[in-house]
Amino acid sequence: MPIVPIGKVLVTGANGYIAAWVVRTLLEKGYSVRGTVRSEQKGLHLKKIFASYKEKFETVVVEDITKEGAFDEAVKGVDAIEHTASPFHFKADDPKELITPAVNGTISVLKSALSIPSVRRIVVTSSVASILEDLPAPKVFSESDWNEQAIIAVNTEGNKASPANKYRASKTLAEKAAWEVYNANKGKISWDLVTLCPPMVYGPGIHDVSSPSALGTSAADWYNSVVRPNSGGKPIQAITSVAFGYVDVRDIAMAHALALQKEDAGGERLIIINKEFVFQDFIDIANSLSPSPIPSHTDLPKGSPGAGKGFQPMVTYDRTKTSKIFPELKYHTMEETTKDTLEDLSARVGS
Repeated sequence: MPIVPIGKVLVTGANGYIAAWVVRTLLEKGYSVRGTVRSEQKGLHLKKIFASYKEKFETVVVEDITKEGAFDEAVKGVDAIEHTASPFHFKADDPKELITPAVNGTISVLKSALSIPSVRRIVVTSSVASILEDLPAPKVFSESDWNEQAIIAVNTEGNKASPANKYRASKTLAEKAAWEVYNANKGKISWDLVTLCPPMVYGPGIHDVSSPSALGTSAADWYNSVVRPNSGGKPIQAITSVAFGYVDVRDIAMAHALALQKEDAGGERLIIINKEFVFQDFIDIANSLSPSPIPSHTDLPKGSPGAGKGFQPMVTYDRTKTSKIFPELKYHTMEETTKDTLEDLSARVGS
């Protein structure tokens, strides 16, 4: 499949945390971008921050991404699609609150693209949530792994399934649906498929956020853990011995751009991760920065300084395939992510 030329890219859910950076990165690389938003109001901030790109950036309203044919007009004339729109929170009672929009939204945009000959590649933002499972022993996960555990949990436990499993099931089922649509139509479509699987995403935002309460799930957890006094009441064990993986939002956005440019990415599922961590790592860095990037907060949490050093996570990831296909993807350091996020929080959300 040929590399996507510098043309027009559709970005779904363009006012989201990751999506806004995807839009900016694509515009900086010379692409024109059409971003979908749920209402004209939700597109105003984007039009303001990308005003200098003039006609190279436009928005289109797609009120309900789950409806069949929702993207039929939006996909016309585009060369590629970056599908980022999917709910991410841990507040769902019924698993279908997450699964239905994640799965149906993905199917809808791919089906709308089936008859559009200009489309060369579709990139779907998936997650390591569709890969990892909770196991009794440490494991290195790769793109060949699928999270069947979460699907079984929501099928057997329903509303009583854990919030994590509800979300993980939504991402797993949505990504599986993408590959099913692609494989079922492989011989008669003009495009190929790439899925990107990031872990937790942190870093400064450029989307419309004016208070800590408006932060998305991952950014809010970072803010609570690293900025709020006493880590927002988190127990010390949660700070020092619960490990995650993370990637800077600017790096997953760059991966989205590279996924349009790298021929070898076609048909691949790629883990996009910087490193594994415990929140104590970020806390220690935040306290070491001088002058403080967020001077309004003189009571940053301390946790248990140094406790993250040498901690061995249960879940780690194989970066081999991504490193081979995206050798130029250079990740922001944890220090850069911390400093830039604190500066952003100080400037944009105040206290």
